[in-house]
Amino acid sequence: MKKKMDKMMMISTAVCLLPILLSLIIYDRLPDQVVIHWNAAGEPDDYASKAFAAFGLPFILAAINMFTHFMLNNDPKRANSPVALKLMGKWIVPVVSVIMIPLSLFTSMGVDAPIARTVPAAVGIMVIACGIYLPKCRQNYTVGIKLPWTLDSEENWNRTHRMAGYLWIAGGVCIIVVSLLGVWTGQAIPVIIGILVLVPVFYSYMIYRNGI
Repeated sequence: MKKKMDKMMMISTAVCLLPILLSLIIYDRLPDQVVIHWNAAGEPDDYASKAFAAFGLPFILAAINMFTHFMLNNDPKRANSPVALKLMGKWIVPVVSVIMIPLSLFTSMGVDAPIARTVPAAVGIMVIACGIYLPKCRQNYTVGIKLPWTLDSEENWNRTHRMAGYLWIAGGVCIIVVSLLGVWTGQAIPVIIGILVLVPVFYSYMIYRNGI
């Protein structure tokens, strides 16, 4: 099992580094400053040197990916996490690398990419997928809503994740609808994400206060 996990880590790390091949091909055509971040409305709001964007970011994401695998593989309660949720955790960084870095490079070269719609919609799909599996996630230290109260009480953990599952599915659908309509995207999506984060925390705390 350990060999299989190590093999998956090596493959996913290699995927993180794949954009370097594209960078080598188009490097001379990149501007000196490359966009590396967009706000919720899909507007560029941060830039970096083309050397960092083309070569530095893939290595940073590869390091993050290796750390993620290490944490997931060494969780004492890793057997409690749904396999699908752990796979999502292990592959989210490579997917981000092979999608976002090329988008960053091509956008900086003047290619028109529908960032404001495609990226939030993809986030919405991921939120829905997490919502589906959250209720199936038993107590562990790396995957799920890890709060002092959920980690202290299995009943609190189960109730919080069951509620959060429904909430995240609804929130993911809202994110997709807002992103496709393109209406108030910059204002609505941060509010939705804030609700998805804060409501489970408040709910778990209230359960704790009620002695559960």
